[in-house]
Amino acid sequence: MEGVDCSVPLADAAAGSPRDLSLVPERLQRREQERQMEVERRKQKRQDQEVEEEKRGFFAAAFARERAAAEELLQGEASAERLEEAANRLQVLRKLLNDSVLFLAAYDLRQGQAALAQLQAALAERRQELQPKKRFAFKARKKDAAGAAQVDAAPAASAAPSPPLTSKEEGAPGASWACGFSNLESQDLEKSAEELHQRDILLSDLTNCTVRLRGNPNTLRLAKARGCRVLCGPVTTSVFLEDCRDCILAVACQQLRVHTTRDTRIFLQVTSRAIVEDCSGIQFAPYTWSYLGIDKDFQDSGLDRNKNNWNQVDDFNWLARNVASPNWSILPEEERDIQWD
Repeated sequence: MEGVDCSVPLADAAAGSPRDLSLVPERLQRREQERQMEVERRKQKRQDQEVEEEKRGFFAAAFARERAAAEELLQGEASAERLEEAANRLQVLRKLLNDSVLFLAAYDLRQGQAALAQLQAALAERRQELQPKKRFAFKARKKDAAGAAQVDAAPAASAAPSPPLTSKEEGAPGASWACGFSNLESQDLEKSAEELHQRDILLSDLTNCTVRLRGNPNTLRLAKARGCRVLCGPVTTSVFLEDCRDCILAVACQQLRVHTTRDTRIFLQVTSRAIVEDCSGIQFAPYTWSYLGIDKDFQDSGLDRNKNNWNQVDDFNWLARNVASPNWSILPEEERDIQWD
């Protein structure tokens, strides 16, 4: 039987088919494009990091400068002019924090808010020193069944401890810069536009209460609330929630931070991105509360009613970009129909 010659010339095997040879330049070109794209991506990432570092550096320098100036004004001899200048410095610090929330680390943001809260408390004390002392007199004073307490304390940052609460009569000296309610249960509570205008509001240790704030506060802090419904007009700057459970909040603001809170629905209008941290069961929906005079309050607040990032939320405990955070969600439309009043 004759054998079959199946040998292939070595030169032909090494050369390959004409089609394979034609693909070599294309593959090389594609690899070169991929390499260039990777170089550009790394370059852009490096530039973005440099921009972020520059922003953080600018914030740190500006915040330290304004903080030192405010501390110097508060440590010197108290006068109306010095305290007014200190208040202006605090407004600058608050704006710096609000403008830097998107690129500051959570720790740096909490440190800045805590420093601002301390300065606000110091400013309140110095203002109290300038108030004329009241002559002592016995006076009968009625107390309501719930023992409502008007608050005269600086609103602390979300990570700072709750400030001590001091009971005040409405309109008492020294109570002009902050107000609120504390240590109440099953009460309907209200404040008018005149009481709220550009003041810092602190609501704390409330249980099963309904709070209506018809006006334009400067800031709002809600702490240690259980089963409460809080309705607030437009807030010029920031709203802080801390350690709240089973609550409903309706608020419009420039910035919202929610800390250590769970099972709470928030009807929101906000011009920046809301922030949640150490939270669970938070649901968001658009702001729908309305009352007589709200248009003027929005105008006074400076908030843009046409800009609402109510569903743009950053969760500091959830870093996965392509997977939704399990700690917050959008409230279904069929559950948004709430009778506010």
